Amino acid sequence: MPQTTQFSVFTANKPGVLAEICRTMAREKINITGMSMMDAAESGVLRLITDKPDSARVLLQRMNIPMTETEVLAVTLPNRVGAVADVCERLSNAHIHIAYMYATTGGRGASATVVLKVSDMKKAVRAIEAPGRLSAGKDMKIKLRHPRVARRR
Repeated sequence: MPQTTQFSVFTANKPGVLAEICRTMAREKINITGMSMMDAAESGVLRLITDKPDSARVLLQRMNIPMTETEVLAVTLPNRVGAVADVCERLSNAHIHIAYMYATTGGRGASATVVLKVSDMKKAVRAIEAPGRLSAGKDMKIKLRHPRVARRR
């Protein structure tokens, strides 16, 4: 299943907090493979996925940082114009709501990973992996990212 664990980390909105989290992850050899930071007046929400979710969970708990966990989809796309539109169209055609998304890119010509929180995970996987063409007439060549690490059950 292309699901992965995303951590929503609730932080104080002040200099150094994000740096401390990222540096501590690096010291523990936990690679942050996707992240998004949102801010409010006094706090922030850091959404992140890692290559070692079990280790990240333990580390964040040890740091005594408030957090929640959410299962999200990680979709690998070619880094080209319209790739994200293809995924959104496929999900829209299947009547699947996208609550939020963020993406990483690997630079020009490399692949990109799009992280999506959707209303129905199983239906979304079927819609994305389904053969066929989009209404724009383009072939959809995407793959779901399957985490290399075992997830907790």
